Amino acid sequence: MSSKTGRGYILNRSQMAGHLGVAMTTLDDWVKRGCPFVEKGGRGQQWKFNSAEVRSWRDSDIREEVTGVNNATIEELKRRKLEAETEQAELDLDVAKELVAPIEQIERAMSKAFGEVRASLRNVLPGRAVRRLIGEINETKFKKVLLEEVDQALEALSNDELIYEDDLDFDDTDDKDESD
Repeated sequence: MSSKTGRGYILNRSQMAGHLGVAMTTLDDWVKRGCPFVEKGGRGQQWKFNSAEVRSWRDSDIREEVTGVNNATIEELKRRKLEAETEQAELDLDVAKELVAPIEQIERAMSKAFGEVRASLRNVLPGRAVRRLIGEINETKFKKVLLEEVDQALEALSNDELIYEDDLDFDDTDDKDESD
């Protein structure tokens, strides 16, 4: 049952779901949320959908999901505002408890840690590996020695404290903020 009417085709429920590439249960959920239909199905009667109208509705539905505000009720907007205020209060509390750190401090600490990893892999690894591989021509042995050296360098790094408490000093950032 697919006949062309003006804009779009008249399709039954399974055809419409197939046309859109979704499960029939998804189409049912969309109908509950306002997806247009030509004729409601039930008791031996098939659902009828206009494919163009459903596609248009779905495009609008996607836009509304992305923006999130277009058809929000006052209650929904109040709920979202309360949720945002609660999240902000929780973040403020976590900052006060020093459970979080400003991103600049994390970036600085991570840069330092990655610098130490890079230095270890570039400086220690080649020096030790070269001594073990001088005169070696067996590819398998080469790979084995390099992997052992990489593993050893990484193991040493994992035992080191790469980020120190000073790297995450809260007073540092507070002083900067006050001077700005």
